[in-house]
Amino acid sequence: MKTIISLVVAFLISATSFGQILTPVKWSYASKKINDTEAVLFIKATIEKGWHIYSQTVPEGGPEPTVFSFDPSNEFQLKGKTIAPNPEIKYDPTFRMKIGYHQKSVVFQQRVDLLAGSTAVKGMVTFMVCNDLQCLPPEEVKFSIPVN
Repeated sequence: MKTIISLVVAFLISATSFGQILTPVKWSYASKKINDTEAVLFIKATIEKGWHIYSQTVPEGGPEPTVFSFDPSNEFQLKGKTIAPNPEIKYDPTFRMKIGYHQKSVVFQQRVDLLAGSTAVKGMVTFMVCNDLQCLPPEEVKFSIPVN
């Protein structure tokens, strides 16, 4: 009987430890119309203390960069590339190279030409988040940003 109880307790402990999914990055979105034909999208990553995401440009052989992809639409057209503030650059012993990354929070911006009065810009951000002990697998997050 003690063996069964011990097995049940061990199972419950292991089940709860696997149930804890780490999500150290939260994404939020906004837009601002500059005029009737142009808008700016704001894509913000809020990153928990001790974690970081990588910049949009990473040397070959490094971690996954932060990448934005936008669904094609007849209602808007991308204007230039997605921009971000300059990343912090630091030597990463895991990848054995200097790499740019963002901590705490970062706001990416994408300009769009509006081909319709109001629209929703849809797409996806792919990113990798790490701390000093581990890196989580690259993650894809879909978004839809209303532009009115």
